[in-house]
Amino acid sequence: MELFANLSLGFETAFTLQNLLYCFIGCVLGTLIGVLPGLGPVATIAMLLPATYALPPIAALIMLAGIYYGSQYGGSTTAILLNIPGETSSVVTAIDGYQMAKNGRGGVALFTAGMGSFFAGCVATLILAAFAAPLSQLAFKFGPAEYFSLMVLGLIGAVVLASGSLIKAIGMIILGLLMGLIGTDVNSGVSRYAFDIPELSDGIGFVSVAMGVFGFAEIMGNLEKKGDDEGFLNKVTSMIPSMSDIKRMVPSILRGTTIGSILGILPGGGAALAAFGAYSVEKKSSKHSAEFGKGAIEGVAGPEAANNAAAQTSFIPLLTLGIPPNAVMALMVGAMTIHNIQPGPQVMTSNPALFWGLIASMWIGNVMLILLNLPLIGIWVKLLKIPYRLLYPAILVFCCIGVYTVNNTVFDVYVTAAFGVIGYIFFKLGCEPPPLLLGFVLGPMMEENFRRALLLSRGDFTTFITRPLSLGLLIAAALMVIVVALPSVKKSREEVFVED
Repeated sequence: MELFANLSLGFETAFTLQNLLYCFIGCVLGTLIGVLPGLGPVATIAMLLPATYALPPIAALIMLAGIYYGSQYGGSTTAILLNIPGETSSVVTAIDGYQMAKNGRGGVALFTAGMGSFFAGCVATLILAAFAAPLSQLAFKFGPAEYFSLMVLGLIGAVVLASGSLIKAIGMIILGLLMGLIGTDVNSGVSRYAFDIPELSDGIGFVSVAMGVFGFAEIMGNLEKKGDDEGFLNKVTSMIPSMSDIKRMVPSILRGTTIGSILGILPGGGAALAAFGAYSVEKKSSKHSAEFGKGAIEGVAGPEAANNAAAQTSFIPLLTLGIPPNAVMALMVGAMTIHNIQPGPQVMTSNPALFWGLIASMWIGNVMLILLNLPLIGIWVKLLKIPYRLLYPAILVFCCIGVYTVNNTVFDVYVTAAFGVIGYIFFKLGCEPPPLLLGFVLGPMMEENFRRALLLSRGDFTTFITRPLSLGLLIAAALMVIVVALPSVKKSREEVFVED
């Protein structure tokens, strides 16, 4: 009964005209920045933080939250239609979503992404409402050793994710880890591998790497085909999935929602790791595993459900523990601080209207997003009919604008162009970029937790296997390595790679 009373307070708070307006604004902005290549929720929320000074606290947080989970909806659009993911969580969607678009099923892929996102978002909101306090206890069990083991599991998952050569996948992960070391050492404050370039003191920006190895490299790869792909632009027909599609997508959405809801509450997990994990699960459990990488609908449904569920449950450690699990949540902490709100357990007791109003607004926002996105799918599909000779320059312009606005420096644009060349070389060598990107994102967090665990254990490396939860994660990672290394699995991976 207490839950219903709290939800009643939340909907009473969220259903004011002002809060509904800012929820709608956040959802529209979130979808827009997700659709536009190069823009993302981190840059957008960072730019809008000063504007929240003039807003009431609950309205400001509702709008910023709408931008975050709204971008998960919109981010799938360019990933599917143009193979340009705006953030890490959209990388996985692009793998099969883009192939579906090339096969004339872009509308079905977008519909699948929208429905998966809506269902997962609603379920995750209910989980946030019902289990915020109990689930937050799970995060208490994660120390640095457990976080490190979780990162290892995520990176091993990236190896499972990649098709083709196992050695190349491992090499891409290691390269990503090394790229993540560039910048200032957190513990010593010493600059590493920056070569006295001031712009590299904070490391290489994720947007620059993602836009380069995916956006720019994709353009260069398509330009050399001299119109070979022009034909698929006119093959987009129905947006309604068949019964066969529905039977395949529903279990994937359910599994993705479960995975995302669990990983979202763990600092270091979040939408990116949830999407990668969901894809790995789908690839191993599907009866149509041979279709993955070629347009499998499960490869869109599972990751899209996972990243949206994780985006919403990531509010649990923020609101109940005051721990931001990702960069967006760190910005939300900044927004709460602006309004003299201390994130943590006391928010539930000292400001229940804000806590439950924010949760209720997420459900309202999911309804708004599905009403906004599904009717507009036809407009997004029409992007495929734009001649590539016109589309390429537009993509480049949006990418450059998005990269530039992150730090307002031309240096980032140069870095993006450099990674475009590197990404093209990867393309020619048959090396897949997703493992590199995951290694790049998880690398710094992995290093930080590794060093922190050793510091707390006074240099005892056995701390990673003496802690039960950490040991369990490492065993799971080892089992995944063994499975991938099996001769039958290795042969099938190489056959898929050759066919591609």
